[in-house]
Amino acid sequence: QVQLVESGGGLVQAGGSLTVSCVASGRTFSWYAMGWFRQAPGKEREFVAAISSGSSTAYGDSVKGRFTISRDNAKNTVYLQMNSLEPEDTAVYYCAAGPVTSTSPSTYDYWGQGTQVTVSS
Repeated sequence: QVQLVESGGGLVQAGGSLTVSCVASGRTFSWYAMGWFRQAPGKEREFVAAISSGSSTAYGDSVKGRFTISRDNAKNTVYLQMNSLEPEDTAVYYCAAGPVTSTSPSTYDYWGQGTQVTVSS
């Protein structure tokens, strides 16, 4: 069992930056691929970024070049650094843990409760 807790969300102006974090419980964090997804009101959950146990990364097209995912296995933490934020980035951001990196939410076995990111214009 893995428990995930996100933090770091908040309100930021367009063009600004924000980093959200996700801390995992358990001693096997390094084995898991980690993903970030987001969901805006009335929209489906959208893939944002993922990082494998070997630190290979993948990004959704809408955030490529602006967002960076990273992990610190010693701290059981995965980060999502978000730069050049746009109002369209406003959503609840969720982290997830699974066996492999994937753009599909169904691949991931464990989910956090989410953290709200709001970008004002």
